[in-house]
Amino acid sequence: MKHTLSVMVENKPGVLARVAGLFSRRGFNIDSLAVGITENPDVSRMTITVDAEEHPIEQVTKQLHKLINVIKITDLDVEKTVARELALIKVKSDAKTRAEVMQLAEIFRAKILDVGKKTLTIEITGTHEKIEALEQLLAPHGVVEIVRTGRIAIERGGK
Repeated sequence: MKHTLSVMVENKPGVLARVAGLFSRRGFNIDSLAVGITENPDVSRMTITVDAEEHPIEQVTKQLHKLINVIKITDLDVEKTVARELALIKVKSDAKTRAEVMQLAEIFRAKILDVGKKTLTIEITGTHEKIEALEQLLAPHGVVEIVRTGRIAIERGGK
């Protein structure tokens, strides 16, 4: 089962390494990791996605609470969370195929960021599944390069 943890930490050097090291020592593989400053410049939010089928997630959260720079940990409930990823996809596209690739991007509400003689660069934001679906449709055209962010997530409502 996948878990998305929102970990509020002090914005100090070395915190990311300590948190990632804790997961590694406990035998967890981090599927996705996104870190950024919050509305408070002294606090960063780490959004960590892990597959916790083999190990109970409670064990790691208890250990995280013991780290000095960790302020708060929330195991985000899928039903009560808005989550997104961002991907940049560079795909082969000549004069013959450009219209078709642009139409695919439009269907997925993606943006064309760069147009070259032989490639298009597309930006897409959405769920993991949405990005995977566009990648699959673009594959026959020849995907040159893909860059993806980790999942970012926030709880719904007025918290």
